[in-house]
Amino acid sequence: MSEPSWQDLGPAEAFRSAALQQVTIGRLRLAVSFRDGEFGAVHGACSHAGGPLGEGTLEGDYVVCPWHHWKYHRLTGLGEPGYEDDAVPRYPVRVVEGRLEVDIANGTKRSRKPHDPHPLARRVERAPGPPRVLGISTTNMEAGYPRYSTSEALLEHALGFAAASLGAEQRMLRLRDLEFRACEGFYSKSAHACTWPCSITQMDPDDQLDRVYEAVVHWADVVLVATPIRWGNASALYYRMIERFNCIQNQVTIANRVLIKNKVAAFIITGGQDNVQAVAGHLLGFFGEIGFHFPQFPYVAHSRGWTAEDMENNVRFVRESAELREGAEQLAARAVDEALLLLDHQDAAHRFSRGGRKAHHMAADPTPVPAAPPGTPPPR
Repeated sequence: MSEPSWQDLGPAEAFRSAALQQVTIGRLRLAVSFRDGEFGAVHGACSHAGGPLGEGTLEGDYVVCPWHHWKYHRLTGLGEPGYEDDAVPRYPVRVVEGRLEVDIANGTKRSRKPHDPHPLARRVERAPGPPRVLGISTTNMEAGYPRYSTSEALLEHALGFAAASLGAEQRMLRLRDLEFRACEGFYSKSAHACTWPCSITQMDPDDQLDRVYEAVVHWADVVLVATPIRWGNASALYYRMIERFNCIQNQVTIANRVLIKNKVAAFIITGGQDNVQAVAGHLLGFFGEIGFHFPQFPYVAHSRGWTAEDMENNVRFVRESAELREGAEQLAARAVDEALLLLDHQDAAHRFSRGGRKAHHMAADPTPVPAAPPGTPPPR
């Protein structure tokens, strides 16, 4: 035990007025609690992602982190039942002449039970093989009574062409087939509360957006996104997906970690009414922001104007349009060509640098994406 270092926190009465408060002593953050006539003090940084425990809530005797809801006993610092090995330091407290004091020299040790990192947190590394084309359909419809989707039909045609004529591997993801939660605003609590993988993905093993993350970040060279036009915008499912993509973009801004490198995005946009350019502009802006490249003429689109409400004729037109099918083929071909150029460029830069010379001017950011640090906990 070290020589005590008692620090005056202030009038004890001020700490009786709130169940939980955040206190800073120099660089040390403390979460000070009061319940059933007893004070407690634990370290104010959560062991998960550093969330401010003193700004959380008190549930019984457990301090709940405001970021991802990890819980620690307010007196012992131990994790909630079943997770006791994940503990934050706790500090002795006392009341002297009406003043609350804490001994910062005799905190207990922080402990973290070893956990395997989330599978998505592995290094982003392209395996050898042909170009890989991912199709994402954002069209929604009744599960038991599927209808014809013009955007999805063109996407399927583009994927079939990529496989048969371009020698590409292809996958299709239909967002309507996946059960995934909408973004719950962890970023709005703190930029650092938005993690990679997404906090929801880490905490909820039933959330199926992990399939999209896996395909977009780790598998695909080309991503073809198909969307209908809904009230002048992309589909609601599209927006649900890209809100959850904030965790990809956020890694650039808070961790200097670029997850999307040497990948190409292109788009298929159809609707009975117009606004093609506005929808395309949003898609291009967002996918460019997270690191994608684009081929020349990066989208194929079709609409019939604001007054065209005869959807039956619109569907019939797309079904019978050889021009649109050819446009989808050309889009796939341009995207795959662009991806092959990027992959060749990456391979050349790698060979150049392996020869002992610097190639930073030739390659995209070569910094590998590190795995989650030891101690990254599993979903709770």
